[in-house]
Amino acid sequence: MKPPPLKDDCFALPPGVAWTPVDDALARLRDRLQAVTAAETVPLAQAAGRFLAEDVLAARSNPPMPNSAVDGYGFAAASVGEGVQIMPLVPGRSAAGEPLPGAVPAGHAVRILTGAVLPEGVDTVILQEDVTAEDGKIAFRGPVKPRANTRKAGEDVAAGDLLLAQGTRLRPAEIAILAATGVHTVPVRAPLRVGVLSTGDEIRAVGEDALPHQIWDANRPMLLSLLQGWGLTAVDLGHAPDDRAALAALLDRGADTVDVILTSGGASAGDEDHVSALLSETGTMDLWRIAIKPGRPLALGLWQGVPVFGLPGNPVAAFVCTLVFGAPALRLLGGGNWRLPVALTVPAAFSKSKKPGRREYLRARLDDTGAAEVFRSEGSGRISGLSWAEGLVELPDGAVDVAPGDPVRYLPFAAFG
Repeated sequence: MKPPPLKDDCFALPPGVAWTPVDDALARLRDRLQAVTAAETVPLAQAAGRFLAEDVLAARSNPPMPNSAVDGYGFAAASVGEGVQIMPLVPGRSAAGEPLPGAVPAGHAVRILTGAVLPEGVDTVILQEDVTAEDGKIAFRGPVKPRANTRKAGEDVAAGDLLLAQGTRLRPAEIAILAATGVHTVPVRAPLRVGVLSTGDEIRAVGEDALPHQIWDANRPMLLSLLQGWGLTAVDLGHAPDDRAALAALLDRGADTVDVILTSGGASAGDEDHVSALLSETGTMDLWRIAIKPGRPLALGLWQGVPVFGLPGNPVAAFVCTLVFGAPALRLLGGGNWRLPVALTVPAAFSKSKKPGRREYLRARLDDTGAAEVFRSEGSGRISGLSWAEGLVELPDGAVDVAPGDPVRYLPFAAFG
């Protein structure tokens, strides 16, 4: 089933808002966005990486029956006293997949292996290392703790329990618990299809000839690779020159084939900022001037009902904005739960005096001591800093003076996806 489309005013800011703090921008995205992908039921083997479209209950308890946690000997704890105990063994054994038929009489023991169902009359297992076995008998020292070395039925998950909530991403661990409890088909969201479109007369595709006043397109391959790494279906929508008709045609094509469109460049309010101009003509565009460095302009709107994120044209700013705003927003649009990256608090290996007014993200990585070092230049034109870095140091909105050894928030790139 296809969920309802986003409202035309989903990106609208309150009247009078000039500069939007990062936290306010994130809160508005969280409150205004919803899943835009269809729900479908697929076999468990095809569900990896998908988001659950509904809550899933356990079809069976795990473990389904009481069983042994070790290799040893099983008996009733009530039959055991203090000191040396000698018990006759019943014939046969209980093994995983081959339970002992019948019951074990009081005062008797049975050979039992790890994972084997506890036979009737057995509630306790003693390790084989603590037992001497000879001539059909075992000897060990009491007392023993009742129910030692056993697992109760359903002690992990009971049948009917809420197993996984709607919006959960199915990683290998989730696939394991679904399989263990007998869930063989799951309701999931279709993979989110995200189109990537570059704009600008100065842009040339990688592999094409470029004149001195032209630059090769770093944004499109960067964003496509980033989206693929997040498990999304990334669709290359190509490049549009600074021509509104050509841009509109590519947006039309994207609206027919993808669920979300990311553009880079043309997102501000200049003469050649055609992304924001076209979205404005639809009446659905809002230009979010976000108090963030690098970044700032973020054009958000709908094109034929498809959400469009107009990113800055600078590759560093486009990358940071996609991490900070795109990662949680795309997760929500794809049917997942809203989730922000988990930050590490680490000592700084740098000095910086920051003015109030904007939240800043510095390209960073951890040194051999676990301290965060930052790229030698904060210039957003230094694309080399992205490959040098392994994460971002996040500095707060207000003024701050950072000295070596001070605690700072470090966001590994992997934490966003």
